[in-house]
Amino acid sequence: MQILELNQEELAAIASVGGNPNVAWVQKWLNTHAGTTLVVDGKWGLLSRSAFILAFANKQATAISQTELHQIARDLGDTDTRRIRAVAQVESAGGGWLNNGLPKILYERHKFWQHTTEPKVIRWYSHPEAGDYTLDTNDNDINDSWEKLAFAIGRDPLAAFKSISIGKFQVLGQWFAQCGYAHPIEMLWAARNSELAHYQMLRDYILNVANLRDEFLALNSNAASNRAFAKGYNGAKYEKFAYHTQLANALA
Repeated sequence: MQILELNQEELAAIASVGGNPNVAWVQKWLNTHAGTTLVVDGKWGLLSRSAFILAFANKQATAISQTELHQIARDLGDTDTRRIRAVAQVESAGGGWLNNGLPKILYERHKFWQHTTEPKVIRWYSHPEAGDYTLDTNDNDINDSWEKLAFAIGRDPLAAFKSISIGKFQVLGQWFAQCGYAHPIEMLWAARNSELAHYQMLRDYILNVANLRDEFLALNSNAASNRAFAKGYNGAKYEKFAYHTQLANALA
């Protein structure tokens, strides 16, 4: 996608009402790419939050094809899809979408704290410590991660989109450039639209972030051979959930 820019007339109008130009950019992006009809004024209230969440719901997202899955495997240097299927089985939490059509995300409040250029103020979506991973504490039928993201956008949009783990494989928005996107909102939009995008993010994370290509290609039915990939992908606590053994079982 082509990066949008606010023109001088829009910037002047935003300044006249005391709006946030970064928020206005998101409003313009939504109007351009998602067909919303928001006023581009940099004021991020209930209307903008609701339009944002509704725009990202998609119950007709396309599933990955066998041809596409084979291409992902080839991009990783593999000759078949056994390894990528095993990783998908072990490392994903089911499908990539919620029942209402929103792509799965996990909002990381400590990541927002790290990324934001705002003054460091503890809020329900901004905190120096990780935690508060809830589903719907206020019973309003909106996933809490999406609700936190929607509110955080009103403060610092770029930091907000960087602070979510996206899709089937929960790749952080902060890796948007490594995954080939000009902005993390585009990464989230891609995850909305197709399962292929979820696998592409996994591929790009393995190749461009974690540098685990060789470890991926070493995966087999021997659990010991899978330790390097499991540790690189899941961190030092991989043994707690026996990811290396789960991968071995999936490849048996």
